[in-house]
Amino acid sequence: MKILITGGAGFIGSHLVDACVERGDEVFIIDNLSTGQRDNIAHHDGNASVHFYEVDIRDWEKISDIFEQVRPEVVFHLAAQINVRESIRNPVHDIEVNILGTMNILESMRKHDCQRMIFSSTGGAMFGGDNPPYSESHEAHPESPYGISKRAVELLLEFYERQYGIRSTILRYANVYWPRQNALGEAGVISIFLDKIQNNQIPTIYGDGSQTRDFIHVADVVSANMHALEKNLTGVYHVGTGIETSVNQLWQILASSTDTTIKPQYTPSLWEIQRSALSPEKLRATGWNNSFSLKDGINQMKSAQTR
Repeated sequence: MKILITGGAGFIGSHLVDACVERGDEVFIIDNLSTGQRDNIAHHDGNASVHFYEVDIRDWEKISDIFEQVRPEVVFHLAAQINVRESIRNPVHDIEVNILGTMNILESMRKHDCQRMIFSSTGGAMFGGDNPPYSESHEAHPESPYGISKRAVELLLEFYERQYGIRSTILRYANVYWPRQNALGEAGVISIFLDKIQNNQIPTIYGDGSQTRDFIHVADVVSANMHALEKNLTGVYHVGTGIETSVNQLWQILASSTDTTIKPQYTPSLWEIQRSALSPEKLRATGWNNSFSLKDGINQMKSAQTR
């Protein structure tokens, strides 16, 4: 199968590239390398079934040309501005990349008869408040430009399905972790903390550290994407563990697993959802399940980063 992956040199995208290559697909990667890294996919150099285009999704002409040449059967769309705090500082950039860039992908799909998209959305920036874990039936009320831009794309996908028959799967992720993660923003907190510990530096915790997040291993996120592809799922699905872990608890897990005596410093937060976790029950009902606990994942990640 011809599969195009936007953001394929990034953290999650590069792991997804690996999974598609292992499956035997021909993979076409689009990434402007603003946060993605060429090293993440360098192990595929020389593989005739893997093709890389250093292109920004905001460049309509280049994106359209790629679709015309490739004629992909499926698009995994991961390319995005992903830093919540940066979206608050520069919301225009967020809209340009996440919404207008996605429009270029959707219009190229429509123009060149690609009828299937699996979209990487967000749960962590879509919900907030009491009583997590949040299910797909909870009303989305994003409170940051990042969350708003992702929700806008979800609505566009619904329109393109109604109007043009482009089928979409929307996967809303919890907080994903594992090596290759770019240490940007809240989603990379485990990578940031481990890097600080390994370099004997003091980490920063925003707010008082009582805010909770749902941390999920990237292998479980990749398996959710492949499951959505192979089961031909459409609609919205949450990809998480349903378990809340506070940032303070996370630090204690990391400190215990590394035997560090470093103490974090606390600083006021620019913006923070207090509680977040996603219920994976709808996706589990289709046959998917996550495989990694947070403690096991951190131990594996620690080992991988110290090799």
